[in-house]
Amino acid sequence: MNIKKHILILFTLLTGFLAHAQIEVHAVLDSSKIRIGEQTRLDIYLSYDASAQKNINIQWPQIEDTLKKEIEVLNITKIDTTIPDKARPNFIQQPIQLTITSFDSGYYAIPPFEFILDNDTAKPLLTEALLLEVWSVPTDTSAAKIKDIKAPFNEPFDWKWYLPYVYIGLAILVVILIIILIVRRIKKNKPVEVIPEKPKTPAHITAFASLEKIKEEAIWKENKVKEYYSEITDTLRLYIEERFNINALELTSDEIIHVFKSQVVDSESKAKLYQILTLSDFVKFAKQIPIEAEHTLTLNNTFDFVKGTMREEQLPTNTTVQ
Repeated sequence: MNIKKHILILFTLLTGFLAHAQIEVHAVLDSSKIRIGEQTRLDIYLSYDASAQKNINIQWPQIEDTLKKEIEVLNITKIDTTIPDKARPNFIQQPIQLTITSFDSGYYAIPPFEFILDNDTAKPLLTEALLLEVWSVPTDTSAAKIKDIKAPFNEPFDWKWYLPYVYIGLAILVVILIIILIVRRIKKNKPVEVIPEKPKTPAHITAFASLEKIKEEAIWKENKVKEYYSEITDTLRLYIEERFNINALELTSDEIIHVFKSQVVDSESKAKLYQILTLSDFVKFAKQIPIEAEHTLTLNNTFDFVKGTMREEQLPTNTTVQ
């Protein structure tokens, strides 16, 4: 019984050895001597008999960006499958090509590449170890010698050499003058189009439109009292600036009231102006909350002020707050 067991183990080992023996891996350098920065090709290929090797798992070596720190891998081709000998169609060869280089001179050993068969890491197939010689370019010491600067050549002056440039410059000048004359002639003959100036909207028209909008929105009902009085005073200041040519947008309320003391405006309009500006300042700066009747009164006084001071005699309709 023990003899049969030993024979079975020996047969298994012999079969594995023969399978491995039928697979060959090799690595070959196209040139083992290169200059610094020069490139060379490294061929790695696997050969086996496809009829004898069925369902075999071959793990190729993992190649990184460098074979070692002095040798860089610039390019790796994909694994190709070829039949090198047509008389042996079952003999398969799978090569890959690496393009490598080095930027350090010296002798560098490239270790063998490992192929793993059927996940058997204990018995990998190894390619040949290679040696790459990298040498620097010899320096030509004779070219580094310092030499005297050659004296400049004396070239006689020849005014004819400049004639083409003079002709070109004159031609360009003549073309520019002709263009200027043509443009002036066109402008002279072209009728001047007079665009009539659009009549400016009277100040009171703009003011009434803005006040009507304030009246319709009535934002004080939304607890926006400060914004409500700001819109009224902004409309009033813009009207005063356009109607009386006073820089009301830049003046304080007291300054506007003081300026109007010298304006030809009826006393009722001045009183209403005082009420509007004074109450608005209390709301905006003292955070005073007026009663509902004062909201309506202030807007009505603004309408009345614009009516009483506008240039046109005709009064617009629907300009009071209900």
